[in-house]
Amino acid sequence: MTGNQTPQTSPKASLKQHCRQEAETAKLASALAASLEKLFSQNPQAHPNISLEGDLGAGKTIFARYLIQSMGHEGRVKSPTYTLCEPYPIQKNNLSFTAHHFDLYRMRDPLEWQEAGFAEHFDVPGFCLIEWPEKAEGTLPAFDIQIQLKAGADENERFITLNALSEQGNIVINSIHVN
Repeated sequence: MTGNQTPQTSPKASLKQHCRQEAETAKLASALAASLEKLFSQNPQAHPNISLEGDLGAGKTIFARYLIQSMGHEGRVKSPTYTLCEPYPIQKNNLSFTAHHFDLYRMRDPLEWQEAGFAEHFDVPGFCLIEWPEKAEGTLPAFDIQIQLKAGADENERFITLNALSEQGNIVINSIHVN
């Protein structure tokens, strides 16, 4: 849990996956995308906030890339390390929303988040994926889903845990089906 979250009083959904190959990481991201699509079809104004947490090289950007592409973005999904935020407008199944992918690794002060004006991205239909959320400690909106990634012994091996941090996150995590 990041410092932005309040302790939960009731247990929330959690999903743990050991992805031995990159294809398994892509499959998990695709399953999360399908669950998010279901949420958006039921509530087109939904805006889940998702933290991507893990050490450098754990696969946060790779997971984000697979998730955004599984949501329907055609084209390159690049790391927003230098731009801090990359928006991806998505049109799928009569739905229109934006995926905002943030990488806050280069931020030196949490106030940079506020000064950059990124808060407005949390008011539009879609979702925000935020790598290195601890860099904006205390200034981010609450998260609905926390994704923790840990690198394994092999370069494509990852241990991934998805935790629901809100009722909206609970709905999403509980409807994930990984085959």
